[in-house]
Amino acid sequence: MPISEGATPIALVAPAVRPTRQARVAWGDKVVTVGGDAPVRVQSMTNTDTADVKATVLQVRQLAQAGSELVRITVNTPEAAAAVPLVREQLDRTGESVPLVGDFHYNGHRLLTDFPECAQALSKYRINPGNVGKGDKHDRQFAQMIEAALRWDRPVRFGVNWGSLDQELLTALMDENGGRAEPWDARQVMYEALVRSAISSAQRAEALGMRGEQVILSCKVSGVQDLIAVYRALAQRCDYALHLGLTEAGMGAKGIVASTAAIAMLLQEGIGDTIRVSLTPRPGESRTQEVLVATEILQSLGLRAFAPSVTACPGCGRTTSTTFQELAKQIDDYLRAQMPVWRTRYPGVEQLRVAVMGCIVNGPGESKHADIGISLPGTGEAPAAPVFIDGQKAVTLRGEHIASEFQALVEAYVERRFGLAAGAA
Repeated sequence: MPISEGATPIALVAPAVRPTRQARVAWGDKVVTVGGDAPVRVQSMTNTDTADVKATVLQVRQLAQAGSELVRITVNTPEAAAAVPLVREQLDRTGESVPLVGDFHYNGHRLLTDFPECAQALSKYRINPGNVGKGDKHDRQFAQMIEAALRWDRPVRFGVNWGSLDQELLTALMDENGGRAEPWDARQVMYEALVRSAISSAQRAEALGMRGEQVILSCKVSGVQDLIAVYRALAQRCDYALHLGLTEAGMGAKGIVASTAAIAMLLQEGIGDTIRVSLTPRPGESRTQEVLVATEILQSLGLRAFAPSVTACPGCGRTTSTTFQELAKQIDDYLRAQMPVWRTRYPGVEQLRVAVMGCIVNGPGESKHADIGISLPGTGEAPAAPVFIDGQKAVTLRGEHIASEFQALVEAYVERRFGLAAGAA
């Protein structure tokens, strides 16, 4: 059927752009900008006891190498506060300059005041407005924390969470709602409390001397539709940089799917300047899993590129074995393992596209679309695996060593294509 006159071409819908203020999170020569025209940043958080310096340093390094651009650590006791400068010192000694974010609840005002070395070693503070203090203590203790941020010129994320929402604010809004001619339902009142708590905290901080560019806001909930509703409202009512993420997203597929559904939809609307995927690790599972999910969300949306992508078919009755699955995993694991070195040695290598396909139906086509791809033989097909490089058939592999031979071809391609860019730089 011919295309009719006057038909409009199908357009790629790019994520929207929402202007926000730009916060600057730095340590030494490393500066991570959040908001404005900066890319959406990836964050994570350790689950070690911060007082255990060795374990904390190890996990921070693992998260940073996986792609986390900011790493948050718990600062909940005098012992943890005293350990923060030691953590920072050991990270610096290993050449890891990822900025550290201090997570404060209940006693943050005391810890930031009593341990100035801790306040200085952190690049950013996270303050939960619901856990700052009750009654007249709230304003005084809040001000103490802002004084520390001003003294060390540190940005602050005011992180509201519906599990620890300011009960005095929520009660006041419930009372106010009771006087409405048409009262909102309880969930809508809670949404309003979340948004108002975040924005009023930012405004109070500015009144105490902070610049708006030093402020990042978050309103975390554990429901996908709740998160979308709250952040849409938050984005409409302020221009502060926003941190996205479901709180207590869960374990495994549930946590990954829920986080992806909520974060991806908001990012597509231009809402969100930095993200964290809060997964509960399975027993024995690495904490870095949440970083990999966050980077995949951004890479899938075309917002960032962190590592080469591997396209692989799911397999069907046409495929003769799991060979293509094993090869796809082997190549994907290999590429990710190389990235800490390749990022500096081969600039632009994160844009690499690799295809590992299982039969003749889509194999050659997908391989041609990739930078380098292989189409393994399926049921009834000749025992040969053509390899396509830059859209052209380059070689056909046969025998028992297809996997290692294809990996060698990938290595040679990376050196040839991206090594030249490194040499020119």
